[in-house]
Order: sequence, then C-alpha cells, then structure tokens
Amino acid sequence: MSKLTSHYLGMTLKSPLVASASPLTSSLKSALALEEAGIAAIVMHSLFEEHCQQDNDLIHKILHDQDIGHFEADGYLPSPIMKKLKTTEERYLETLQSLKQALSIPVIASLNGVSLEGWEEHAANMQQAGADALELNIYYVAANLKESANHVENRYVEIVRRVRAAINIPLAVKISSQFSSPVHFVDKLKIAGADAIVIFNRFYQPDINLETLDVDSHIQLSTSSELLERLRWTAIIKHQVAIDIAVTGGIHSTEDVLKASLAGADITQLCSVLLHNGLGVISELNQGIGQWLDANEYESLAQLKGSMSYAHTPDPSRYERSNYLDLLDGWGR
Repeated sequence: MSKLTSHYLGMTLKSPLVASASPLTSSLKSALALEEAGIAAIVMHSLFEEHCQQDNDLIHKILHDQDIGHFEADGYLPSPIMKKLKTTEERYLETLQSLKQALSIPVIASLNGVSLEGWEEHAANMQQAGADALELNIYYVAANLKESANHVENRYVEIVRRVRAAINIPLAVKISSQFSSPVHFVDKLKIAGADAIVIFNRFYQPDINLETLDVDSHIQLSTSSELLERLRWTAIIKHQVAIDIAVTGGIHSTEDVLKASLAGADITQLCSVLLHNGLGVISELNQGIGQWLDANEYESLAQLKGSMSYAHTPDPSRYERSNYLDLLDGWGR
C-alpha cells in the first residue's frame, strides 16, 4: 500500500488529491486527463437545481402549447423540439455513466441547489447511474430579515435527511464557514445522515461597477491564504465529530496538503491550482508529499493525519482566541 493512501467516504484512494467540481470534471476527455495525471478521484461538475427547473418549465410550455393546438398534431413534436427534450439532468447522467465506464478512479456526483424540494429524485438518479458517492452543495445565501439562523441550519439538515432517505451511497455535504457554531452544525448534519463534510464553499462575492452602476460578479481563483480558516475548523471539528473531512479552497502546494492532513483532513480537493498551473501539478504534489514523509520519517500520510488537530496539539487554545491575542501582542516587536 502506498504511503499516500487515503480513505474517504468508505473509499480507498491512492492519494489525498481529489479534483473538485469544475469544468475540468465535466467531460470524459478532461476526466481521463485528470486520471492520467494522477488524481485519486473526481467530483463531477454540479447538476444545478435552476437548470433542472428551466428544463421542466420548457417541457411544460411545449406540452401546454401542444395541448391547445390542433388535434391532428397530437403525438407529434418537430425534431428540433424533441432534441430540446433531452434535459440537463439526462445529459449529466449520460456523462456520469460514461465516466464510470471509462475511469478506474471513483466518481463522486455533485448536486447544487437551494430549495427543499426535488433533491431526492435527482440523488436517486445519480446513484442509479453509478455514482460512487454524492456531494451536496447547498449554495444558500441567507438574505431574508425574517429568516433566523436556526431556520437556515434546519434547511440544510432537512435536505440532508431527505437525500439520505433516498440513497444508500456515501453522502458528503459542502458547507460554508458562515455558521455561528460550525462544530454543532456539523454534528447535526452527521445525525441527519451525512458521511462527510466539505469545507468550505467559496461564495463568489458581488462587486459594484462604477461605470455601469450595476452589480458584477467575477470568478476569483483561490490562494493559499484561504487555507488558514479551513485549517482552524478542520482541527476543531476533527476529534469532536466522527465524520470524514474534505478541505477545498486554498490547496496550492505540497505544504498546503500536509497542513490540511495534520489538522485532520481525510482528503484535499483541487481546482484553482489545476486551472492555474495545469494538470502536471498533480504529480508534483504527490511527489512532494512522499518526499516530505520520507524526510520526516513518517511511514504513511495516515500516520500524521490529525496529529495537529484540536485534541492533539500541545496548546489547543492556539486555534481559538489566544492566537488572536498573541498576534496583537507580538505586532511590531
């Protein structure tokens, strides 16, 4: 067994490097390239709730128009319209099936939405299509004055509960850092049926265009500085909640992967570093991890995992307020 062998969602992976949901995981060609480059598993690009709803609206409109038309046309739809009736979900499931047939690495499906309804059917379809696991990305911005923090958490928990009842493959939940008590919330997700959490979702921030006086949005690739928040909460959660942890966002170097593992991460998900540096960086990261393990006399990556978590670090308070005080006291010395 390789020194880099990792375990996540009941799967044994050849390394902790997993490609997160992105354009790189949206086609068979790019997925094959990722596997050839040494990635341990992939999370497919997301199936979005909005796209499924748009398809449903289109089909409803076509059938409604057909229903009020001439009876001679019943049962007949022109060829271009028939092509449109292949929904986004159907195309997604076809891609999923092709990936499973062609790849030897695990394929994790991804479902992205916000409402309470509809998740179960999509999740069950992904399981039937062969997904090794499912990652739920509940991309929800709480912007309603009348919606309490408890209500927001309960939305996540209810979605997880419904999806867990619909499938029996492993289930991961991708969350943001914007919860008042992340450890307690993660425990609620576990009780509802989550097998893993993915921390953290990167909410794309709106900007204001001073020329057009419009709200603009731009995709910003992550940097290693974003890893720090993830290290804190990985370390704090690791030995309080028995759940797998994937760190995503801020993984750009061998050092980043090792730090995440020391904090307690089971895997690290890659996206920005692949888009910025190309797929060759996967081999570089794997080699770098192995070399560091050898140089520091570790027999495996598993041996060091969690050894700098909240429970095992000599001073756990360094993950809390005392770190803040130390930084302020030391500034300018």
